[in-house]
Amino acid sequence: MKLISNISMMFCEVPLIERLRAARDAGFQGVEIQFPELAEIEPLKEASQALAMPITLINVPRGPGDAVGLAALPGEQDAFRAAVATCAGQAAALGVRKVNVLSGRPPEGASPAECLAVLKANLVHTADVMAEIGVQVMVEPVNRDDVPGFFLSGLDPALNLLEEIDHPNLALQFDLYHMAITEPDLPAAIRRAGARIGHVQFADTPGRHEPGTGMIDFPAAFAALRDTGYDAEVSAEYRPLENTGDALEWITDFKRMMA
Repeated sequence: MKLISNISMMFCEVPLIERLRAARDAGFQGVEIQFPELAEIEPLKEASQALAMPITLINVPRGPGDAVGLAALPGEQDAFRAAVATCAGQAAALGVRKVNVLSGRPPEGASPAECLAVLKANLVHTADVMAEIGVQVMVEPVNRDDVPGFFLSGLDPALNLLEEIDHPNLALQFDLYHMAITEPDLPAAIRRAGARIGHVQFADTPGRHEPGTGMIDFPAAFAALRDTGYDAEVSAEYRPLENTGDALEWITDFKRMMA
């Protein structure tokens, strides 16, 4: 496994482009970015190449204002496809290997069955588009305590979705933080997800801060990940309680658990 950092949430003490160097110097082996802006793409590409810090994952744009994704929103199919096209261009320019799709928060009164049908069709479209450029697609379940109304929440709905679509270029983004909230037994949930897991993120809970500030048993979680055969990136995606670089004591233990 390879330890990377989400620089949309971490190292925010410095401008985005400088965060790649800060992450490298702290001991991370790559980064992910939630929603890069068009003007940032070329500077990010240059910094990534100069520092030998790969940008592993970005998200499909989430929509305007306070939107948290478009993929399960009836009537927004054209907007979603435009977002996928934007993301594909960014992914190709940055050399990312994975993109994440957020199902979003459907409007009040929307039919769950219609939302699910829209989500399935949008995920197939995204998986097909990204397969053409060699990029794997993730779909992420998010807990509804943090994001009320989020459509895809909990492990079982996500696994059922993946099984029903059964697309070779579609996998599960498994965030230990979200899953620790929605699932009663995190290691058991990891083992149940098994080979469906295509990307892993983490933060401690409650609070979504650095490891050691909450109650997640990370050694048990990583033992479960090893049992599944997962051997790809694991991304720190948390809100530091202080300056990011002042609270990274956990990295040594994590690298040992991931070895």
